[in-house]
Amino acid sequence: MKINENGKKKMGRPTDDPKQLSTRIRLSETDVQRLDFCSQKTGKTRADIIRMGIEKVYDELSK
Repeated sequence: MKINENGKKKMGRPTDDPKQLSTRIRLSETDVQRLDFCSQKTGKTRADIIRMGIEKVYDELSK
């Protein structure tokens, strides 16, 4: 939870899985176009699509 300028906790949307870490990746223009296509077709955010891809690869490797 974030702290505002008054030192009080800032309220956000409650979640059972807070996203506190971030990472940065470099993508080609083609990769971004594919990511945006998937996002538009599913109605999910870019971050959600990337998380889905990570989960899919993880599941395949964990078998």
